[in-house]
Amino acid sequence: MTDASLGTPAQLRDPNYTPALSKAIPLGIQHVLAMFVSNVTPAIIVAGAAGFGFGSDAGAQGFPDMTYLIQMSMLFAGIATLFQTIGFGPVGARLPIVQGTSFAFLPIMIPLVAGKGVEALPALFGGVLVGGLFHMVLGTFIGRIRFALPPLVTGLVVTMIGLALVKVGIQYAAGGVPAIDQPEYGSLLNWSAALVVIVATLGLKFFTRGMLSVSAVVIGIALGYIYALAVGMITFEGIVTSWDRAATVALPIPFAYGFEFSFAAVVGFCLMAFVSAVETVGDVSGITKGGAGREATDAEITGATYADGLGSAIAGVFGGFPNTSFSQNVGLIAMTGVMSRHVVTIGALFLILCGLVPKVGAVIRTIPIEVLGGGVIVMFGMVVAAGVSMLSDVNWNRRNMVIFAISLSIGLGLQLDPKAVQYLPDTLRVLMTSGLLPAALIAIVLNLLLPEQLSDDATEEVSGGLSGHGKGSLEKRG
Repeated sequence: MTDASLGTPAQLRDPNYTPALSKAIPLGIQHVLAMFVSNVTPAIIVAGAAGFGFGSDAGAQGFPDMTYLIQMSMLFAGIATLFQTIGFGPVGARLPIVQGTSFAFLPIMIPLVAGKGVEALPALFGGVLVGGLFHMVLGTFIGRIRFALPPLVTGLVVTMIGLALVKVGIQYAAGGVPAIDQPEYGSLLNWSAALVVIVATLGLKFFTRGMLSVSAVVIGIALGYIYALAVGMITFEGIVTSWDRAATVALPIPFAYGFEFSFAAVVGFCLMAFVSAVETVGDVSGITKGGAGREATDAEITGATYADGLGSAIAGVFGGFPNTSFSQNVGLIAMTGVMSRHVVTIGALFLILCGLVPKVGAVIRTIPIEVLGGGVIVMFGMVVAAGVSMLSDVNWNRRNMVIFAISLSIGLGLQLDPKAVQYLPDTLRVLMTSGLLPAALIAIVLNLLLPEQLSDDATEEVSGGLSGHGKGSLEKRG
């Protein structure tokens, strides 16, 4: 419910209005708390997949890699958010859009870096840069290609993103990626830390209101951290050592890991930029509808897409990952009723400050992987749920069931058994085993090519006599 002391209804619907600082600062920090864990988690996952995550300190320039990646995630989320809220020229929607590191690119990034260490990062960041520039180009015509991405396609893609990542959550909760020399993997102690986070998060989300509910995941992880400290999974000495070793202030380093262009990385990031751009269009529309009761203008949609791409491209130069608009903050605007872009600007400045202080990243790095796993299970499960919610808007006739079935079967199947395409060229193999890209491509092509009405007999052959129904009503059958 909106607090009347924040301003008049007309003021609260105005993106250019600034509440009193005593109200604006807590509201800005609230936006940061709502996205903080989601924003830094991709950096931790990529570092872990590459093999220089927890317990590894060797850096490209002598600094701990995971700490630096976390630092860049915070810094460039803040900078990209400023592109949106303040803007310049055609860049930026001038709306309260919070940017953060995108989960959508993880199914592409993980195969690119898996087990390759820091040697894989130059190609990865080359892909981030080119993908970001391509994302900017999409801004010139994104509105005209939305027809190719109905809820059937976008819902499938979001669902596939979540399904690609839930395995990561379970592995983290059990103790990390399983290894031969890891006998404690899956132990009760490991799972107990993850369960503390899950239970605390659910309790806060559903039995509290306001800041506590909005910040449920980050508070849940904090409680899991305290539990891990109590049972000896981490020590005060370890925390103090991490804090002492990290610099007080450090600036980002351009091309910190080197730079190279990989065809697989470039193609993967460009294709995912297309999906990310459409997601941003949806978030912009959600903000204007929920906060101001109007449709987004073409200039706002174009500016938001430009800012998305530019923020990602610049992040890639300095060792950051692709940024996109964060949907949870869209919901926060609808909940608070405060449309002020300057409130989000305050949150962006707080993120930038955190990104310039490596000690923040060093402390985040001391979070046990089991504790993080509890939060990741919740977050990635919510990604799947968001995809299912989008699919609820689909008219589940036989045509759409066939498109969904084939796309999901091939995409998920390749993801579950990467060796099925082990003889493909390296570039194509990486793209195919992501699961996400083949599923999205098949869904888009079939949706454009298949007639609106398929033959009942043809579909019955592949559905085993099952008929779909959408929106609560069964199809009429003659």
